[in-house]
Amino acid sequence: MITISTSHGDIVVELFEETAPISCENFRQYVADGYFADTIFHRVIPNFMVQCGGMTSDMTEKQTRDSIKNEADNGEKNLRGTLAMARTGVVDSATSQFFINLNDNAFLDHSGRDFGYAVFGKVVDGMDVVDAIAAVPTGNQGGHQDVPLEPVSIVSVQADD
Repeated sequence: MITISTSHGDIVVELFEETAPISCENFRQYVADGYFADTIFHRVIPNFMVQCGGMTSDMTEKQTRDSIKNEADNGEKNLRGTLAMARTGVVDSATSQFFINLNDNAFLDHSGRDFGYAVFGKVVDGMDVVDAIAAVPTGNQGGHQDVPLEPVSIVSVQADD
């Protein structure tokens, strides 16, 4: 299990090591490096998702390792409470950023329309914290939309196993 300690409370996550080994290994390495400390939830869209894992409170993007292979074809679905790797329009562009689905977002799954977004874990405790983050007021900041007006920080991320 992984515990994501935020300014709103803790989120406990189970990783899908068997179906998303590349994404899980990548995530675990960022956790081991202490990379997520002092980052924020920088994109919050109610009824869709909350995104974090790469921006500081002044909306500066942190340096990342190389991008990883997209595992969206692993059979996992973007259901409420699942974690998926964020990426650009390039299929294999995911690095450190991830999001937590607030709803079942089937349009993000692997399909003929789009390769999709790789699901690599799920929230097992603290979905109330995720929902509280989803409810914060947002606006525009530094050329970004849907940014919480008051930073929602990640204090630490720890592997419990």
